[in-house]
Amino acid sequence: MSHTLATAHLPHVVIVGGGFAGINAARALRAAPVRVTLIDRRVYNTFQPLLYQVATGGLNPGDVTHFLRSLRIAQPNLDIVHEHLMEIDKDARHVRLLDGQEIAYDYLLIANGVTTAYHGTPGAKENSFAVYSRSQAIAIRDALFTRLEKAAAAADRTKGLSVVVIGGGPTGVEMAGALAELRDQGLEPAYPELEGEAFRITLVQRSEILKPFLPRLRAYAATQLQRRHVELRLGSGVDEVCPDAVRLSDGTVLPSDLTIWATGVAPHEEVREWSLPLASDDRILVGEDLQVQGLPGVFAAGDVAKTPQDFPQLAQPAIQGGEHVARQIVRLLEGRPTEPFVYYDKGQLAIIGRRSAIGEVPGVANLPVLHRLRFLQRVPLLRRIVPLTGRAAWFVWLFVHISSLLGPRNKLQVMVGLIARYGPRMHRAPVPIVGDVPAIRPAKAQRRTKP
Repeated sequence: MSHTLATAHLPHVVIVGGGFAGINAARALRAAPVRVTLIDRRVYNTFQPLLYQVATGGLNPGDVTHFLRSLRIAQPNLDIVHEHLMEIDKDARHVRLLDGQEIAYDYLLIANGVTTAYHGTPGAKENSFAVYSRSQAIAIRDALFTRLEKAAAAADRTKGLSVVVIGGGPTGVEMAGALAELRDQGLEPAYPELEGEAFRITLVQRSEILKPFLPRLRAYAATQLQRRHVELRLGSGVDEVCPDAVRLSDGTVLPSDLTIWATGVAPHEEVREWSLPLASDDRILVGEDLQVQGLPGVFAAGDVAKTPQDFPQLAQPAIQGGEHVARQIVRLLEGRPTEPFVYYDKGQLAIIGRRSAIGEVPGVANLPVLHRLRFLQRVPLLRRIVPLTGRAAWFVWLFVHISSLLGPRNKLQVMVGLIARYGPRMHRAPVPIVGDVPAIRPAKAQRRTKP
Protein backbone atom coordinates (compact mmCIF):
# COMPACT_ATOMS: atom_id res chain seq x y z
CA MET A 1 0.00 0.00 0.00
CA SER A 2 1.38 3.42 -0.98
CA HIS A 3 1.96 6.11 1.59
CA THR A 4 -0.69 8.34 -0.04
CA LEU A 5 -3.40 5.68 0.26
CA ALA A 6 -2.38 4.80 3.81
CA THR A 7 -2.75 8.40 4.96
CA ALA A 8 -5.74 9.42 2.84
CA HIS A 9 -8.06 9.34 5.86
CA LEU A 10 -6.01 11.90 7.79
CA PRO A 11 -6.90 15.63 7.87
CA HIS A 12 -5.30 17.46 4.98
CA VAL A 13 -3.22 20.60 5.53
CA VAL A 14 -2.43 22.59 2.38
CA ILE A 15 0.37 25.15 2.54
CA VAL A 16 0.82 27.67 -0.27
CA GLY A 17 4.37 28.98 -0.41
CA GLY A 18 7.76 27.41 0.26
CA GLY A 19 9.35 30.38 2.02
CA PHE A 20 10.22 30.87 5.69
CA ALA A 21 6.63 30.61 6.95
CA GLY A 22 5.55 27.73 4.73
CA ILE A 23 8.57 25.52 5.31
CA ASN A 24 8.58 26.03 9.07
CA ALA A 25 4.86 25.27 9.28
CA ALA A 26 5.32 22.09 7.25
CA ARG A 27 8.28 20.91 9.35
CA ALA A 28 6.44 21.64 12.59
CA LEU A 29 3.68 19.25 11.43
CA ARG A 30 6.13 16.38 10.95
CA ALA A 31 4.77 14.35 13.87
CA ALA A 32 1.16 15.53 13.65
CA PRO A 33 -1.62 13.15 12.49
CA VAL A 34 -2.14 15.01 9.22
CA ARG A 35 -1.26 14.94 5.55
CA VAL A 36 0.66 18.02 4.42
CA THR A 37 0.83 19.32 0.85
CA LEU A 38 3.25 22.18 0.14
CA ILE A 39 2.53 24.10 -3.09
CA ASP A 40 5.11 26.42 -4.62
CA ARG A 41 5.77 27.92 -8.04
CA ARG A 42 9.45 27.01 -7.76
CA VAL A 43 11.09 23.69 -6.98
CA TYR A 44 13.43 25.30 -4.48
CA ASN A 45 13.44 27.52 -1.41
CA THR A 46 15.54 30.71 -1.60
CA PHE A 47 17.39 32.16 1.36
CA GLN A 48 16.71 35.76 0.41
CA PRO A 49 18.92 37.47 3.04
CA LEU A 50 22.02 36.36 1.11
CA LEU A 51 20.87 37.11 -2.44
CA TYR A 52 23.00 40.25 -2.55
CA GLN A 53 26.05 37.98 -2.13
CA VAL A 54 24.99 36.11 -5.28
CA ALA A 55 24.45 39.42 -7.09
CA THR A 56 27.98 40.62 -6.25
CA GLY A 57 29.83 37.38 -7.01
CA GLY A 58 30.39 36.20 -3.45
CA LEU A 59 28.23 33.07 -3.54
CA ASN A 60 26.90 30.68 -6.15
CA PRO A 61 23.11 30.69 -6.74
CA GLY A 62 22.91 27.08 -5.54
CA ASP A 63 24.46 28.04 -2.21
CA VAL A 64 21.34 29.95 -1.18
CA THR A 65 18.69 27.64 -2.65
CA HIS A 66 17.42 24.32 -1.31
CA PHE A 67 15.52 21.61 -3.21
CA LEU A 68 12.05 21.51 -1.69
CA ARG A 69 11.47 17.81 -2.36
CA SER A 70 14.45 16.96 -0.18
CA LEU A 71 12.28 17.88 2.82
CA ARG A 72 10.37 14.63 2.26
CA ILE A 73 13.39 12.59 3.30
CA ALA A 74 12.77 13.44 6.95
CA GLN A 75 9.02 13.93 6.65
CA PRO A 76 6.97 11.10 5.13
CA ASN A 77 3.65 12.93 5.64
CA LEU A 78 4.73 15.75 3.30
CA ASP A 79 3.94 16.05 -0.42
CA ILE A 80 5.36 18.73 -2.70
CA VAL A 81 3.37 20.15 -5.63
CA HIS A 82 5.16 22.39 -8.12
CA GLU A 83 2.36 24.61 -9.37
CA HIS A 84 0.76 28.05 -9.19
CA LEU A 85 -2.32 28.82 -7.08
CA MET A 86 -5.15 30.34 -9.10
CA GLU A 87 -8.28 30.19 -6.95
CA ILE A 88 -9.46 29.42 -3.43
CA ASP A 89 -12.98 28.01 -3.10
CA LYS A 90 -13.75 28.70 0.54
CA ASP A 91 -17.18 27.02 0.46
CA ALA A 92 -16.01 23.78 -1.14
CA ARG A 93 -12.70 24.01 0.79
CA HIS A 94 -10.40 23.35 -2.10
CA VAL A 95 -7.79 25.25 -4.12
CA ARG A 96 -7.51 25.27 -7.91
CA LEU A 97 -4.07 25.31 -9.52
CA LEU A 98 -2.87 26.61 -12.88
CA ASP A 99 -2.89 23.14 -14.42
CA GLY A 100 -6.56 22.74 -13.49
CA GLN A 101 -6.21 20.26 -10.64
CA GLU A 102 -8.19 20.87 -7.49
CA ILE A 103 -6.81 20.01 -4.05
CA ALA A 104 -9.19 19.72 -1.13
CA TYR A 105 -8.08 20.94 2.28
CA ASP A 106 -9.19 20.73 5.89
CA TYR A 107 -6.76 23.46 6.91
CA LEU A 108 -5.13 26.01 4.63
CA LEU A 109 -2.09 28.24 5.16
CA ILE A 110 -1.37 31.09 2.74
CA ALA A 111 2.33 31.89 2.98
CA ASN A 112 3.29 32.83 -0.56
CA GLY A 113 5.33 35.87 0.49
CA VAL A 114 5.60 39.15 -1.37
CA THR A 115 7.44 40.65 -4.32
CA THR A 116 9.19 43.88 -5.24
CA ALA A 117 7.14 47.09 -4.93
CA TYR A 118 7.98 50.01 -7.22
CA HIS A 119 5.54 52.47 -5.64
CA GLY A 120 4.47 53.77 -9.03
CA THR A 121 7.90 55.27 -9.73
CA PRO A 122 8.20 55.93 -13.49
CA GLY A 123 10.76 53.67 -15.16
CA ALA A 124 11.65 51.79 -11.98
CA LYS A 125 10.44 48.37 -13.14
CA GLU A 126 11.76 48.78 -16.67
CA ASN A 127 15.15 50.33 -15.96
CA SER A 128 16.32 48.89 -12.64
CA PHE A 129 17.23 45.49 -11.26
CA ALA A 130 15.35 44.11 -8.26
CA VAL A 131 17.05 41.73 -5.83
CA TYR A 132 14.20 39.60 -4.47
CA SER A 133 14.67 36.29 -6.31
CA ARG A 134 17.52 34.06 -7.44
CA SER A 135 17.00 34.94 -11.11
CA GLN A 136 17.08 38.65 -10.29
CA ALA A 137 20.34 38.28 -8.34
CA ILE A 138 21.91 36.40 -11.26
CA ALA A 139 20.73 39.13 -13.65
CA ILE A 140 22.48 41.78 -11.52
CA ARG A 141 25.70 39.77 -11.45
CA ASP A 142 25.63 39.22 -15.23
CA ALA A 143 24.87 42.87 -15.96
CA LEU A 144 27.59 44.06 -13.55
CA PHE A 145 30.39 42.07 -15.15
CA THR A 146 29.15 42.72 -18.70
CA ARG A 147 29.20 46.47 -18.10
CA LEU A 148 32.57 46.31 -16.37
CA GLU A 149 34.02 44.67 -19.47
CA LYS A 150 32.48 47.36 -21.67
CA ALA A 151 33.87 50.08 -19.42
CA ALA A 152 37.35 48.53 -19.53
CA ALA A 153 37.24 48.44 -23.35
CA ALA A 154 35.89 51.99 -23.73
CA ALA A 155 38.06 54.76 -25.15
CA ASP A 156 37.40 57.01 -22.14
CA ARG A 157 38.85 55.05 -19.23
CA THR A 158 37.90 57.67 -16.67
CA LYS A 159 34.17 57.28 -17.32
CA GLY A 160 34.11 53.80 -15.78
CA LEU A 161 30.96 52.39 -14.22
CA SER A 162 28.34 54.09 -12.05
CA VAL A 163 26.09 51.94 -9.87
CA VAL A 164 23.12 53.47 -8.03
CA VAL A 165 21.47 51.48 -5.24
CA ILE A 166 17.99 52.75 -4.33
CA GLY A 167 16.91 51.89 -0.80
CA GLY A 168 18.60 52.41 2.55
CA GLY A 169 17.23 49.37 4.37
CA PRO A 170 19.34 46.29 5.17
CA THR A 171 19.18 45.00 1.58
CA GLY A 172 20.34 48.28 0.07
CA VAL A 173 23.08 48.85 2.64
CA GLU A 174 24.38 45.29 2.34
CA MET A 175 24.30 45.50 -1.46
CA ALA A 176 26.24 48.78 -1.49
CA GLY A 177 28.76 47.43 1.02
CA ALA A 178 29.30 44.21 -0.95
CA LEU A 179 29.80 46.17 -4.18
CA ALA A 180 32.41 48.32 -2.43
CA GLU A 181 34.21 45.20 -1.14
CA LEU A 182 34.20 43.73 -4.64
CA ARG A 183 35.55 46.94 -6.16
CA ASP A 184 38.26 47.70 -3.62
CA GLN A 185 39.60 44.20 -3.02
CA GLY A 186 39.20 42.41 -6.31
CA LEU A 187 38.43 44.65 -9.25
CA GLU A 188 41.17 47.28 -8.94
CA PRO A 189 43.96 44.85 -9.88
CA ALA A 190 41.69 42.95 -12.26
CA TYR A 191 40.71 46.06 -14.24
CA PRO A 192 43.81 48.29 -14.47
CA GLU A 193 42.20 49.84 -17.57
CA LEU A 194 39.79 51.76 -15.34
CA GLU A 195 41.50 54.89 -14.08
CA GLY A 196 40.87 56.85 -10.89
CA GLU A 197 37.51 56.44 -9.19
CA ALA A 198 36.04 54.75 -12.21
CA PHE A 199 33.71 52.42 -10.30
CA ARG A 200 31.32 54.67 -8.40
CA ILE A 201 28.66 53.45 -5.97
CA THR A 202 25.83 55.72 -4.78
CA LEU A 203 23.19 54.81 -2.20
CA VAL A 204 19.93 56.76 -2.40
CA GLN A 205 17.47 56.94 0.50
CA ARG A 206 14.56 59.32 1.07
CA SER A 207 15.34 59.67 4.78
CA GLU A 208 17.98 57.95 6.93
CA ILE A 209 19.53 54.57 6.27
CA LEU A 210 18.58 51.58 8.42
CA LYS A 211 15.71 53.40 10.16
CA PRO A 212 14.67 50.46 12.42
CA PHE A 213 18.09 50.51 14.11
CA LEU A 214 19.28 52.70 16.98
CA PRO A 215 20.63 56.14 15.95
CA ARG A 216 24.21 55.30 16.99
CA LEU A 217 24.11 52.15 14.83
CA ARG A 218 22.77 54.10 11.86
CA ALA A 219 25.60 56.61 12.27
CA TYR A 220 28.17 53.80 12.47
CA ALA A 221 26.82 52.19 9.29
CA ALA A 222 26.89 55.51 7.42
CA THR A 223 30.49 56.12 8.48
CA GLN A 224 31.55 52.64 7.40
CA LEU A 225 29.93 53.05 3.98
CA GLN A 226 31.63 56.40 3.46
CA ARG A 227 34.99 54.89 4.43
CA ARG A 228 34.38 52.40 1.64
CA HIS A 229 33.78 55.33 -0.75
CA VAL A 230 30.04 54.77 -1.08
CA GLU A 231 28.35 58.10 -1.74
CA LEU A 232 25.23 58.60 0.37
CA ARG A 233 22.41 60.68 -1.14
CA LEU A 234 19.97 61.05 1.73
CA GLY A 235 16.86 63.19 2.04
CA SER A 236 15.58 62.95 -1.53
CA GLY A 237 13.24 60.44 -3.10
CA VAL A 238 13.38 59.02 -6.62
CA ASP A 239 11.15 60.72 -9.20
CA GLU A 240 12.18 58.61 -12.19
CA VAL A 241 14.53 55.81 -13.17
CA CYS A 242 15.88 56.31 -16.68
CA PRO A 243 17.90 53.81 -18.74
CA ASP A 244 21.12 55.69 -17.94
CA ALA A 245 20.26 57.88 -14.93
CA VAL A 246 18.22 58.32 -11.77
CA ARG A 247 16.26 61.56 -11.26
CA LEU A 248 15.81 62.61 -7.64
CA SER A 249 13.01 64.69 -6.16
CA ASP A 250 15.40 67.60 -5.53
CA GLY A 251 16.17 67.83 -9.24
CA THR A 252 19.52 66.02 -9.11
CA VAL A 253 20.29 63.64 -11.97
CA LEU A 254 22.62 60.77 -11.06
CA PRO A 255 24.27 59.03 -14.04
CA SER A 256 23.78 55.28 -13.68
CA ASP A 257 25.05 52.40 -15.76
CA LEU A 258 23.43 49.91 -13.37
CA THR A 259 20.50 50.77 -11.09
CA ILE A 260 19.53 48.37 -8.30
CA TRP A 261 16.06 48.73 -6.73
CA ALA A 262 16.21 47.59 -3.10
CA THR A 263 13.27 49.33 -1.50
CA GLY A 264 9.81 48.12 -0.64
CA VAL A 265 7.78 44.94 -1.06
CA ALA A 266 4.12 44.24 -1.85
CA PRO A 267 1.90 41.14 -2.18
CA HIS A 268 1.69 39.40 -5.54
CA GLU A 269 -1.12 40.72 -7.74
CA GLU A 270 -2.99 37.40 -7.72
CA VAL A 271 -3.73 37.75 -4.00
CA ARG A 272 -6.48 40.21 -4.97
CA GLU A 273 -8.22 37.44 -6.95
CA TRP A 274 -8.51 34.99 -4.05
CA SER A 275 -11.55 36.68 -2.45
CA LEU A 276 -9.83 37.08 0.91
CA PRO A 277 -10.17 40.06 3.28
CA LEU A 278 -7.35 42.47 2.44
CA ALA A 279 -5.83 45.51 4.11
CA SER A 280 -5.21 48.74 2.21
CA ASP A 281 -1.77 47.45 1.15
CA ASP A 282 -3.32 44.19 -0.21
CA ARG A 283 -1.96 42.04 2.62
CA ILE A 284 -4.32 39.40 4.02
CA LEU A 285 -6.12 40.43 7.21
CA VAL A 286 -5.69 37.91 10.01
CA GLY A 287 -6.64 37.76 13.69
CA GLU A 288 -4.26 37.48 16.60
CA ASP A 289 -4.09 33.71 16.11
CA LEU A 290 -3.18 34.22 12.39
CA GLN A 291 -6.51 32.85 11.14
CA VAL A 292 -7.85 34.83 8.20
CA GLN A 293 -10.70 37.06 9.36
CA GLY A 294 -14.03 35.29 8.98
CA LEU A 295 -12.52 32.04 7.67
CA PRO A 296 -12.02 29.37 10.36
CA GLY A 297 -9.31 26.89 9.48
CA VAL A 298 -7.70 29.24 6.94
CA PHE A 299 -4.46 30.90 8.10
CA ALA A 300 -1.97 33.37 6.64
CA ALA A 301 1.60 33.95 7.85
CA GLY A 302 4.74 35.75 6.82
CA ASP A 303 5.00 38.92 4.79
CA VAL A 304 1.63 38.43 3.08
CA ALA A 305 -0.28 38.53 6.40
CA LYS A 306 -1.44 41.74 8.08
CA THR A 307 -1.62 41.06 11.81
CA PRO A 308 -3.32 43.26 14.45
CA GLN A 309 0.13 43.62 16.05
CA ASP A 310 1.57 44.67 12.64
CA PHE A 311 4.78 42.68 12.93
CA PRO A 312 7.72 43.69 10.69
CA GLN A 313 8.12 41.96 7.33
CA LEU A 314 11.25 40.06 8.29
CA ALA A 315 12.39 36.45 8.38
CA GLN A 316 11.84 35.85 12.09
CA PRO A 317 8.13 36.83 12.20
CA ALA A 318 7.59 34.52 9.21
CA ILE A 319 9.49 31.61 10.78
CA GLN A 320 7.75 31.94 14.12
CA GLY A 321 4.40 32.59 12.42
CA GLY A 322 4.64 29.36 10.43
CA GLU A 323 5.47 27.38 13.55
CA HIS A 324 2.57 29.05 15.39
CA VAL A 325 0.08 28.08 12.68
CA ALA A 326 1.22 24.46 12.90
CA ARG A 327 0.60 24.48 16.66
CA GLN A 328 -2.86 25.98 16.18
CA ILE A 329 -3.81 23.29 13.67
CA VAL A 330 -2.82 20.63 16.20
CA ARG A 331 -4.89 22.41 18.87
CA LEU A 332 -7.92 22.49 16.59
CA LEU A 333 -7.50 18.79 15.83
CA GLU A 334 -7.52 18.15 19.58
CA GLY A 335 -10.67 20.20 20.04
CA ARG A 336 -8.88 23.06 21.82
CA PRO A 337 -9.18 26.78 21.01
CA THR A 338 -6.45 28.64 19.19
CA GLU A 339 -3.99 30.94 20.94
CA PRO A 340 -2.73 34.41 19.96
CA PHE A 341 0.57 34.58 18.16
CA VAL A 342 3.29 35.89 20.49
CA TYR A 343 6.34 37.08 18.58
CA TYR A 344 9.74 36.84 20.24
CA ASP A 345 12.00 39.55 18.84
CA LYS A 346 15.47 38.06 18.37
CA GLY A 347 16.86 41.38 17.21
CA GLN A 348 18.18 42.46 13.83
CA LEU A 349 21.48 42.49 11.99
CA ALA A 350 23.00 44.16 8.94
CA ILE A 351 26.48 43.79 7.47
CA ILE A 352 28.40 46.60 5.80
CA GLY A 353 31.57 44.73 4.87
CA ARG A 354 34.48 42.71 6.19
CA ARG A 355 34.46 42.77 10.01
CA SER A 356 31.92 45.57 9.90
CA ALA A 357 28.29 45.04 10.83
CA ILE A 358 25.64 46.33 13.20
CA GLY A 359 23.18 44.45 15.33
CA GLU A 360 20.59 44.67 18.06
CA VAL A 361 20.20 41.58 20.19
CA PRO A 362 17.82 41.05 23.12
CA GLY A 363 19.05 41.42 26.68
CA VAL A 364 19.67 38.41 28.88
CA ALA A 365 16.24 38.64 30.52
CA ASN A 366 14.55 38.46 27.12
CA LEU A 367 16.12 35.17 26.07
CA PRO A 368 13.48 32.45 25.47
CA VAL A 369 14.70 30.28 28.35
CA LEU A 370 14.78 33.18 30.81
CA HIS A 371 12.03 35.63 29.84
CA ARG A 372 9.49 34.02 32.22
CA LEU A 373 11.69 34.54 35.27
CA ARG A 374 10.04 37.54 36.89
CA PHE A 375 12.97 38.56 39.08
CA LEU A 376 15.08 39.05 35.94
CA GLN A 377 12.36 41.19 34.36
CA ARG A 378 12.59 43.59 37.29
CA VAL A 379 16.15 44.56 36.31
CA PRO A 380 15.92 47.08 33.43
CA LEU A 381 19.56 46.60 32.48
CA LEU A 382 18.96 42.91 31.76
CA ARG A 383 15.97 43.67 29.52
CA ARG A 384 17.67 46.37 27.50
CA ILE A 385 18.47 45.76 23.83
CA VAL A 386 22.22 45.20 23.38
CA PRO A 387 23.74 47.11 20.44
CA LEU A 388 26.64 45.51 18.56
CA THR A 389 29.08 46.96 16.05
CA GLY A 390 32.24 45.90 14.27
CA ARG A 391 33.69 42.41 14.59
CA ALA A 392 31.28 41.26 17.31
CA ALA A 393 28.25 42.10 15.15
CA TRP A 394 29.97 40.60 12.10
CA PHE A 395 30.57 37.23 13.77
CA VAL A 396 27.00 37.16 15.14
CA TRP A 397 25.72 37.95 11.63
CA LEU A 398 27.86 35.15 10.19
CA PHE A 399 26.63 32.58 12.74
CA VAL A 400 22.96 33.54 12.41
CA HIS A 401 22.92 33.40 8.62
CA ILE A 402 24.81 30.13 8.28
CA SER A 403 22.74 28.40 10.99
CA SER A 404 19.50 29.59 9.37
CA LEU A 405 20.19 27.88 6.04
CA LEU A 406 18.44 24.64 5.11
CA GLY A 407 20.64 21.57 4.68
CA PRO A 408 24.26 20.84 5.67
CA ARG A 409 25.54 21.27 2.12
CA ASN A 410 24.22 24.83 1.89
CA LYS A 411 25.67 25.71 5.29
CA LEU A 412 29.10 24.38 4.34
CA GLN A 413 29.18 26.05 0.92
CA VAL A 414 28.06 29.42 2.27
CA MET A 415 30.63 29.24 5.07
CA VAL A 416 33.41 28.51 2.58
CA GLY A 417 32.20 31.24 0.22
CA LEU A 418 32.02 33.90 2.92
CA ILE A 419 35.43 32.92 4.34
CA ALA A 420 36.90 33.20 0.83
CA ARG A 421 35.40 36.69 0.48
CA TYR A 422 36.08 38.06 3.96
CA GLY A 423 38.70 35.80 5.56
CA PRO A 424 42.27 36.79 6.53
CA ARG A 425 44.59 37.30 3.55
CA MET A 426 42.09 35.75 1.15
CA HIS A 427 40.04 38.95 1.12
CA ARG A 428 42.98 40.89 -0.35
CA ALA A 429 42.79 39.14 -3.70
CA PRO A 430 39.38 37.50 -3.95
CA VAL A 431 38.26 35.79 -7.11
CA PRO A 432 34.57 36.62 -7.60
CA ILE A 433 32.06 34.23 -9.12
CA VAL A 434 31.88 35.88 -12.52
CA GLY A 435 28.63 36.66 -14.24
CA ASP A 436 27.73 35.25 -17.65
CA VAL A 437 29.37 37.86 -19.87
CA PRO A 438 28.45 37.35 -23.56
CA ALA A 439 31.16 35.53 -25.48
CA ILE A 440 33.05 37.35 -28.25
CA ARG A 441 32.17 35.80 -31.61
CA PRO A 442 32.75 36.99 -35.16
CA ALA A 443 29.77 38.12 -37.18
CA LYS A 444 28.33 35.68 -39.73
CA ALA A 445 29.90 37.57 -42.61
CA GLN A 446 33.32 37.39 -40.95
CA ARG A 447 32.98 33.66 -40.36
CA ARG A 448 32.24 33.10 -44.04
CA THR A 449 35.31 35.07 -45.15
CA LYS A 450 38.33 32.84 -45.68
CA PRO A 451 41.86 34.14 -45.19
